Formats: sequence, C-alpha cells, structure tokens
Amino acid sequence: MRRSSIIPIMVLAVHYCVLVATLIGGISGLSCRPEIARTGQPTVTRGEKKEINAQPTFQKEALRLPLKNPRIIVKKGERKLELVSDNVVVRTYRIGLGLNPVDDKQREGDRATPEGEFYIFIKNDKSAYYLSLGISYPNVEDAERGLRDGMISRAQHDAIVKAINRKGTPPQNTALGGDIYIHGNGASSDWTWGCVALENEDIRELFDAVPVGTLVTIQH
Repeated sequence: MRRSSIIPIMVLAVHYCVLVATLIGGISGLSCRPEIARTGQPTVTRGEKKEINAQPTFQKEALRLPLKNPRIIVKKGERKLELVSDNVVVRTYRIGLGLNPVDDKQREGDRATPEGEFYIFIKNDKSAYYLSLGISYPNVEDAERGLRDGMISRAQHDAIVKAINRKGTPPQNTALGGDIYIHGNGASSDWTWGCVALENEDIRELFDAVPVGTLVTIQH
C-alpha cells in the first residue's frame, strides 16, 4: 500500500479514538455525584425540578394584636414558654434556663430560675441579650422567706412588698438576688444566671406582644 493512502486512514482512526473517548467520559460522568452546572447550581431533570417547586412553604401566622388579657406561663421542666391570650395559648416557645435549671431560686448567685407568680416590670430594647422583659423577682413570698431565714432585713422586706403592691420594680440587690429577665441570645441550652432565654426571633415577637404589667407564672 502506498504511503499516500495510509495517511488518510490513520487520520480517520485518530478521530474515531477521540470520539470513543469522549463518549466513554460522558457516560462515566453520569455515575458520579450530581453535576454542578456552570452557573454553580445543581442540574436537575424536569421531573426533579417539578418536585422541588412543589415543596410547600410554611410560615408562622402572625399574632393578632393586641392580645386579650395576655399572660406568660413558663414551664421549666418542659423547657417551654406559653403565651396566652384570653385563656388560649397562642404561641409556644422553646426556652433555656439558668445553669441550675431544676431548683427554685433562693439567693443571689445560685443560678436558679425562680418559680411563682410575677409580672413584667420593664421592657428593655437595649438589652445586651438582644431584647429583654424584666420579671418581678423577688415577690412577696420570696420576701417572707428571706425575712424568716434571716437573709434580708425588715426594711428590705417592706421595700419588696411595697414595690409589688404598686406593680413597680422590687429591690434587685438584696441577698435574695434579682435581675431575672426573659431575653434573647438562644434557647438551645441552660446557660443563663437564672433568666429565661429565647431565640431572638421569638423574643422579638413576645416583646412586641406583651405590655408592662403582663402576668408571668413560672412553674417547676
């Protein structure tokens, strides 16, 4: 065979090999993880795209404000806070408690979350923990206990009782402790010094929903 007739055959053979290699590479790529298109987004078939678009989007229904006779119930053992309007629970939030989450608060520094009947005495929109609602601890029962156990004086006892009776701010710097708030910065663990912690989006909703004076019940 002449050299001139061999060259075209060799060229065709090379083209054929390139074509086969390309086809094999494309087929092997189908067995790998989902490919990423040049746009940086995963490629999908028409059926997959239809399923993605069909996924429902759930949004929490907005609270109807103002609430009627709002009340807050904290259930320590269940790690939840219930927001009540007209005797109906309209929201339930996950909460974190103090580093001593089981005990009822007795004194300053015990890191326990208090139990009993309280009210919101202040709303702080400049809190170091995003937003906060002040809880009226110590209450009258705490004052009676503190006086009986020799933890506070008669004057301190009377100051607490007077503040509670006028729905004001009870003394926060006695041996009974104080500065107990419902605030933000996360509810995934018990990390506070006795406060009730919520996720920021939850404390924002709660903060906007309740006025100063709202009753707060903290249960074991």
